[in-house]
Amino acid sequence: MELNVRERLMLVSVLPKEGDITTLKIIRKLREDLSFSEEEHKVLNFKHQNNMTIWDDAVDVKKEIEIGEKATDVITEALETLSKNKKLHEDHLPLWEMFIEKD
Repeated sequence: MELNVRERLMLVSVLPKEGDITTLKIIRKLREDLSFSEEEHKVLNFKHQNNMTIWDDAVDVKKEIEIGEKATDVITEALETLSKNKKLHEDHLPLWEMFIEKD
């Protein structure tokens, strides 16, 4: 799945921090895959201001991330939980459409 910078950051933010051992290993691998390389950091010029991560959004950086069936289930469950608890944000909509409303 090809993801842009915002989608990668949002996806990392919805991943659970707790679970069983096998799920945690899948989540750890997914977090590593979603992370940014040294080169991406240079190109995107990441900065942290007021508890927010900002970057040069004029640069269109996308990355192909392999997301398996179990990781997809974890993401789907996390998004559905946010929705059920009325904690979804507008920034989550692209992820919702990718994982919940997929074709």
